[in-house]
Formats: sequence, structure tokens, C-alpha cells
Amino acid sequence: MQSVKIEDLKSVIALKDLPDEHLQWIIDHAEYHEYADGELIAKYGEPAEIMWISLAGKVAFYMYINGRQVYFFTFENNNVTGGIGGLMPYSRMKTYPGYSYALGEVKLLRIHKKYFEELEHLNPDFIQKLIGYMTERAKVFATTQLQHEKVNALGNLAAGIAHEMNNPAAAISGISDDLKKRLTLNYELTKKLLQCKIAPEHLHVIRLLVEQKENEKDATRKMTTMQRMENEDALEDWLEENGISKRQMAETFSEIGFSTEDLVFIRNEVGPESFIEVIPWLENLISSQKIIKDLADASERISNLVSAIKSHVHMDRTNDLQPTNIHQDIENTITLLGFKIREKNIEIKKAFVEGLPEIPAFVGELNQVWTNLLDNAIFAVGKNGEISIETSRDDKNVTVSIIDNGGGIPHDILSRIFDPFFTTKKVGEGTGIGLDIVSRIVKNHHGDIKVESWHGRTVFSVSIPIVQTIVSH
Repeated sequence: MQSVKIEDLKSVIALKDLPDEHLQWIIDHAEYHEYADGELIAKYGEPAEIMWISLAGKVAFYMYINGRQVYFFTFENNNVTGGIGGLMPYSRMKTYPGYSYALGEVKLLRIHKKYFEELEHLNPDFIQKLIGYMTERAKVFATTQLQHEKVNALGNLAAGIAHEMNNPAAAISGISDDLKKRLTLNYELTKKLLQCKIAPEHLHVIRLLVEQKENEKDATRKMTTMQRMENEDALEDWLEENGISKRQMAETFSEIGFSTEDLVFIRNEVGPESFIEVIPWLENLISSQKIIKDLADASERISNLVSAIKSHVHMDRTNDLQPTNIHQDIENTITLLGFKIREKNIEIKKAFVEGLPEIPAFVGELNQVWTNLLDNAIFAVGKNGEISIETSRDDKNVTVSIIDNGGGIPHDILSRIFDPFFTTKKVGEGTGIGLDIVSRIVKNHHGDIKVESWHGRTVFSVSIPIVQTIVSH
């Protein structure tokens, strides 16, 4: 083993001001190790018992998050770490949260934690210096964690939005094809209609009847499934008796609210011969109108999603505090998570207080809070579950409570849910934003977050001040 000299330790930033006798104490109580490039230095889950001092080379640290190694930090002999890594005195770390690998040839001195107390008696000021390096390291880790969480959340949200966009986009594609076929068919049907020499006033009467049915559609929607099927069957039978055999026509006329009496009215108006040609033309016209409405609905859906996305991620805004409408922010979040809500057929109940003022917030960050809490609630409830969103206010705060009727959070882990990297979800199931980040965002707004949970009811309550004292971010 290579012998380590006092001069070697003086090149380490954290040790350069220590007296020679203290440096010699470190040499006497440490073990020297060399690592080849890429060699594992520390393994996730192993007991954290060693503080190491870097004599040469760098150490890359990868946090272990949800089954993946995520690059976080490179330890080197600089002013951020002082050339010291691993377990520090007074650190609460019990096991290694990730993996450490050698970058190039690495030379370390390793000191077991059993010597920390003796080291503190030897040089209390040095211990305080190490605590300072540990604090700086924690700040770097927190910043890195926040960036990783934001990127993961954006990726998960983007995947959800793509899923949400796909439905209306696919609908528009299919609708366009159907409309093209219907318009092509219209030439042929209109030609046959003209050959019947139907009078313009007959078309006017039919138009008024259709418009009447359109205006009465609410009554049609109130029909039960069984009533609609019975009406379709009656229309189909009647049409067959009058020389028109096509189930699709019965479905179209039933959907708009036609009855057999309405068809009798049209036949009496135009005559039995013309009726044979009028009905296919009318069915094609009504179907075309419905297709156009479906096209408009799908386009509006995409437009609403784009609007929700822009508002949710706070595009074209500064990073300073901005007034925001909490109710609208929550509505946008529900829109963006709509595919998950529909997938489980979840009922969303809203009890929004009237007259809620706009509050100053870092809107993009606060929206991450609503996204995470709603996503967690969606994950927690079963099929046909229920989520309630309630808002209230007092003289100082606006409070948002998100309540789900899922299985609840076990009491043995309830105290840990705001810990960094803690999750009960499998890889890829969450938004990527952990509850520790949620807690940090709320605290950054001088707010407060609380959780209560038992089987069948979990409540996350977030209170945000109506007036903020933060001036920048």
C-alpha cells in the first residue's frame, strides 16, 4: 500500500489549514484505497459508515430513483466539497442513497464514523467546517433534485398530453374521411331528389322539422338506453314496411329525436314516391351535420387543451410572482389529467368558494402542486372512484383541499411521505414530482401543507397566503 504523507493531505482544500499533528491523526486513523476508472466506490443501500478524503481523481455520484441510476453530482477537490465525501459528522444518512463510481484513477483516504467523536474532540472547528461542506452539498443536491423532478414531471405531463391530444386528433382524421364520403354521396342523392320534382316548400317544411328536433335534443338525451333502442327498432320496422331497409337510417333519425309519427308526417307532405328518395337524402344531410359538429367539438377540445397547457406551464410569463386564479388553474389541471380520470371513470366533485381572490404565486410551480396532488389522488382511488376538490378562504389564506376515497396512506409511512425520493409508486406511475418538492414549493410561497388519511378518505390541504412578501424568485 502506498504511504500517505502529510504533504499529500495539505493539497485537500478542507484540510489545508489543519496543523500537521491533526493531519497525522487522520493518516493514522484512515485506510488508503485506490480505484480504477469506473470502479464502484459506494453501493446503494449499503450502510453509510465512511467519510472519504480525495487525494486524487473524481467521484461521480448517481442517485438511485425509482429503479434507475440518475446522475447527480461529481465530487472533486474544490470549494463546494472541500475534497470530502461520504458520511459526514452529524449527518442523518443511514444508508447510501445511490452509487458512486471512480472517474479516472481515484485515491481516497477512508475514515470510519467510529472515529468522528475523537476527531471532534481533537478539532471542533474542523467538524464545523465539515458541517458547512455538508450543508453546501445538500443545497447542490436539492437544486439538482428539483431540476430532475421538473424534467421528469414535464416528460410525464407531455406523455399525458400527447395521449389526451391523440383522441381528438384521431377523431378529426376519421371524421374528415366520413365527411368526404358523405359529401360525395350527396351528389348522387341530390340528383335523385331533383328527379322527384320535389317542391321547395317541402324542403322548407322538412328543414323546420329538423330544426325543431335539434332544439328538443335535451329531451332526447333524457331517454334511457332501452328507450332509445326501442325507438330505433320501431323506426327500422316502419322504414322496412315502407320500402327502406337500412338500420343506420333508423339510428340517425332516432338520435335526432324522430318518431314514426314524424316519418309519417314527411311521407304525407312529399308523397309516397318522393318519400323513398327524400329519406336517404335527409339521413345523409343530418349525418353530415352531426359529423361537422363532431369535427368542431374535436377541434375545440384541442384548442382547450392548448389553452390549458399554456396556462398550466405559465408560458410567456416572468418567473416573478404573478396574480393567478386558483380555480382556473385547478380546472386546467383536471383538463390535462382528463385521460387518467376517464380511464378509471372517476367522479370529480368541486366545491369552490365564491369570490375567491387572485393570489400572487410562482404560477408554474404552484401548478406542479395541483398536478402532483391530483395525480396521487387518481392513483389512489379504484375504478369508479371519487375525488373532491374544495376551496375556502379566511382573512389571510386560500386553502385547497383534495380528497380521495382510496385505500388511504398506511400510518407507518405517513410521516415519511414528504421525504426526498420517497414513493409508493412503481417506475413510471407518478408525475415525477415528489411530495418533498410539493412541500418545498408550498413553503416557498410561505404556505402550509397538511395530510390526514385513513381508509376511504385521504385529505391533502394546501394553504397559500393571499398576500405574499416574496419579491423575486
